Amino acid sequence: MITVVGIGADGWDGLTGPARAALGQAAQVVGSARQLDLLPAREVAAVRTPWPSPLAPLADELAARAAQDDRIAVLASGDPMLHGIGATLVRAAGAQHVSVIPHPSAFALACARMGWPQDDVELVSTVARDPAVVLRALQPGRRIVAYVTGTDGAARLAAAVTGHGAGASAFTVLEQLGGPGEQRHDTTAARALDHVADPLHVVALQVAGGRGHARTPGLPDDAFVASDGQLTKRHIRAVTVAALGPLPGELLWDVGAGNGSVAIEWLRAERTTRAIAVEPRADRLGRIAQNAAALGVPELDIVEGRAPAALAGLAAPDVIFVGGGLSTPGLLDACWNALKPGGRIVANVVTLEGEQAAFAAQRSRGGTLTRIDVAHAEPIGTFTGWRAQMTVVQWSATKAAT
Repeated sequence: MITVVGIGADGWDGLTGPARAALGQAAQVVGSARQLDLLPAREVAAVRTPWPSPLAPLADELAARAAQDDRIAVLASGDPMLHGIGATLVRAAGAQHVSVIPHPSAFALACARMGWPQDDVELVSTVARDPAVVLRALQPGRRIVAYVTGTDGAARLAAAVTGHGAGASAFTVLEQLGGPGEQRHDTTAARALDHVADPLHVVALQVAGGRGHARTPGLPDDAFVASDGQLTKRHIRAVTVAALGPLPGELLWDVGAGNGSVAIEWLRAERTTRAIAVEPRADRLGRIAQNAAALGVPELDIVEGRAPAALAGLAAPDVIFVGGGLSTPGLLDACWNALKPGGRIVANVVTLEGEQAAFAAQRSRGGTLTRIDVAHAEPIGTFTGWRAQMTVVQWSATKAAT
């Protein structure tokens, strides 16, 4: 059994009786050097093991020992199950082999200091992640608590927020929360670009201004800052993401990603999803990455290559979107065979050849065919008329679960 003990900046004094007992009885205690230094030698005689970098090999070793060794303790900051090592160890060893003793999280402490109800606040972690992940949450009026790392963590977050046009946002840096050295600095994002903070700090942010976008599918086309025109247009995109139906933890393949708009909207719609954008043109890969960062989903995985060959070796998808090339020989078979049982596939086509392929797919594999026509009112001289976009035919199907 591994016992994971949450510990705060208040150290030993802030631990409960069960937490102290678990550490006192442990033969080995694992944690960061800072956390291990918080334990008094007279109370904890265990071997102290600092986390290596990367920590994954040691975490795997601990998980493998969990079923036989009941004297392993692991220190975690605050609540171990809130963006902490506790969740990692549970996934690796199984919940039956991990006992968790939580401490108030930095999120809970930050909300308490700010006077914010927790259910009204979004938590964003930039730990080991691009600070651009905060951009997905930058809607005016939103309250955010952001986990950051390093003395420049607040400054890097401020740069991302300011670069998105929200530099006027209230920006509070909270250091050493719950400890004797707790400090608070109230400023704005634009004024925090050079802020140097204690290594142990979080940021509380109330968004003002900026290019805030709703998370419902159908972002304005100009929200995609880099485009060569190969972009699923707004209204078609909204219908397409709705047909894809993002669900927690699912992986999407966006095959023929263009400038990445569908994969990006998929990730924005459900934060626990993953996506791989497959695109053959090298000049578009940078645009996909630029759009993903600007819209708060820099984790989008981008693969250069032409399908179906480029699909070999990729993690099996729960959902596939084919944005072009459905009539390419072997593409549909490769996608269908890779799709997990019960998985979904959606394909949009605009050519007659594509329509024929979609019709053949519907006849052989089932599903539905939908014709989507969109027109916009535009000036015609001194009058106004309808200008139609290209008609899109959409094939959508679900693979049998067995």
